[in-house]
Amino acid sequence: MHYRRFFDAAIGQLRNERRYRVFANIERDTSDCPRALHRGDDGSVRDVVIWCSNDYLGMGRHPETIKAMCDTAATLGVGAGGTRNISGTNNPLVELEAELADLHGKEAALVFTSGWISNLASISTIADLMPNCLILSDALNHNSMIEGIRRSSAERKVWRHNDLAHLEELLAAEPKERPKLVVFESLYSMDGDIAPVAAIADLAEKYNAMTYIDEVHAVGMYGPRGAGICEREGVMGRIDVIEGTLAKGFGGLGGYIAGDASVIDSVRSYAPSFIFTTALPPAVAAAACASVRVLKARPDLREKHRRQAVLTKHALEAAGLPVLDNPSHIVPVMVRDAVKVKAACDLLMQRHNIYIQPINYPTVPRGEERLRITPTPLHSDALIADLVDALVDVWKALDLPFVEAKSTPAFDEAHCAYPDFRKAAE
Repeated sequence: MHYRRFFDAAIGQLRNERRYRVFANIERDTSDCPRALHRGDDGSVRDVVIWCSNDYLGMGRHPETIKAMCDTAATLGVGAGGTRNISGTNNPLVELEAELADLHGKEAALVFTSGWISNLASISTIADLMPNCLILSDALNHNSMIEGIRRSSAERKVWRHNDLAHLEELLAAEPKERPKLVVFESLYSMDGDIAPVAAIADLAEKYNAMTYIDEVHAVGMYGPRGAGICEREGVMGRIDVIEGTLAKGFGGLGGYIAGDASVIDSVRSYAPSFIFTTALPPAVAAAACASVRVLKARPDLREKHRRQAVLTKHALEAAGLPVLDNPSHIVPVMVRDAVKVKAACDLLMQRHNIYIQPINYPTVPRGEERLRITPTPLHSDALIADLVDALVDVWKALDLPFVEAKSTPAFDEAHCAYPDFRKAAE
């Protein structure tokens, strides 16, 4: 039997649907972020500016995180040596979990090798430990959350995205004593919209439900100490389990959950994908811990980031580019065509040395293809101006539709200062 034909057909289908993904060989320059080297398959090398990194604050190149990683690797080595149970529990990892528990005002935290695994392991384990549990999931939850729900044996129902009335309808239909787990995100990374976290907490309390929130695109970014949207809204104490990542705002690698000690201990003790996985290397844990500590004490980094995010949106909208409106730091520029979104990214690289990856199905629905732009504090005003000029050129070259330029007032620095970013963005 020629098994290869099955795989050739599968890849061919992706190519025919214009969904085949091409990875870019990028080497970031820590001395000059967001600039990087792009190495082409033909051996070419060019200087580019990255506009799509999830290292939102540039913490992956922060001197303190680099020093922590290098110093720890020099003394403890580059690997963990095993699972947490065998030999992988190292002091930097223990310190990191304590730092994360403190960040979220929780009794305990547990670190995983990625945010994806932390959702898969935690949601499935928590739900399965509550007999007859019902999981209520927001319709736009991340793939990792969906996979965690699927892995569980619990019944599940989907509520319309951010629709409080629908969520309450589903909650009200269940006996109050039935275990219920409401699973949602704080900040949805493709559209950039934000969940009504306080109102969801109200409903959970009213109907005796447990809450699980994914803050991966908000930790480090929002709140006085960077604990996320729940901190900003003053509801951290009302959310049972907070899940986050160390790979975005904190610029490293790994995922985690924080909550009551009994919940965290139960996941630690029962989740196979935690128990049987090699621990994070101590150097990675030390770097993440340093990043968390830095961002707890540096609201100015968040302020500068929000300034650049607001300025980028303002400039793109003023040029008539179709920016999807939202109150967060995510800047989606809508193309709505799988072929043209790839062509737009190729032209940005070829003509302007700007690197943005296309976002298409299944990350977003068909017809919702887009460029997902993520400004950082390291993107200067001049780089923002270059981006706008480049996108206008690409839009004209591909005959993409412009929208009516928003008659927004002149950019106001004061509106971007912490904590008024939400008002400015709205």
